[in-house]
Amino acid sequence: MDHRTIIASLTSEERDRLTAKSDTAGLVQLAGHWGAIIFLGWLIVMRAPLWPLLMLPQGILIVFLFTLLHESVHRTPFKTQWLNDIVARVCSFMIVLPSDWFRYFHFAHHRFTQDPDNDPELASPKPETLREYLVHLSGIPVWYGHIKMLAINASGYGSDPFVPPKGRSKVRTEAQMMILGYAVMIGLSIYLQTAALVYVWILPAILGQPFLRLYLLAEHGRCPYVANMLENSRTTTTTWLVRKLAWNMPYHAEHHAYPGVPFYRLPEFHTLIETHLKQTEAGYVRFHAKYIEKLR
Repeated sequence: MDHRTIIASLTSEERDRLTAKSDTAGLVQLAGHWGAIIFLGWLIVMRAPLWPLLMLPQGILIVFLFTLLHESVHRTPFKTQWLNDIVARVCSFMIVLPSDWFRYFHFAHHRFTQDPDNDPELASPKPETLREYLVHLSGIPVWYGHIKMLAINASGYGSDPFVPPKGRSKVRTEAQMMILGYAVMIGLSIYLQTAALVYVWILPAILGQPFLRLYLLAEHGRCPYVANMLENSRTTTTTWLVRKLAWNMPYHAEHHAYPGVPFYRLPEFHTLIETHLKQTEAGYVRFHAKYIEKLR
């Protein structure tokens, strides 16, 4: 049974329940995630005891804003559309990944998941050697790629095939505004003679990126190149804390099977379809242990 058959088998009541959106559920989760970033940032600025050690959890929280950005471009975390769009803008700025550009990229990924010729995620191959694996986990390629993409888009020379002609001016303006925002923040930091941004945001994000790379590799890494979303995407069993941090995206096959399901309804959808999932793993440690075994 593939994902299309499963979706077709749902009753109208089940579909309505699974796709029902809630501002309250989204805002509660948002308050926890953003609140933790603000709190740890305050402790770092105040130089609380052992404050340098707080930069790692701060960085993990920051880079995992990617999962919130991902949900927000689908416009599913909140019932109110402008909430989704504003949250996407903030998250995109924090992780240097423009939300409008990413929406085009990500929707192409959903249309062509694990299609070697059309899935933009496959433009950068998964690591196949130990060296490639370590470089991938370092986060250096992704930061370089984000900054390069931002500069190209801002210059108006972006040529990504998944960005339609009508969207190119929007993508260009978005990149220009983000660069202006970064310039203003750097200028203010120099003027105020403060390195707060380095310790609260930049260095933590660099430290946290390897954890996001570890997490994301499990979503499609070593999954077959087939059209069935229950087979080309992986659901990973994990702890409550990781599910909260990642906005329930460890239920990744479920998300790909039915992208309109908000993060807070994915556990229910998982219960409905778990016997049909083809790619599952009992934890990220086990996934990476198996992945490393097959490296050249």
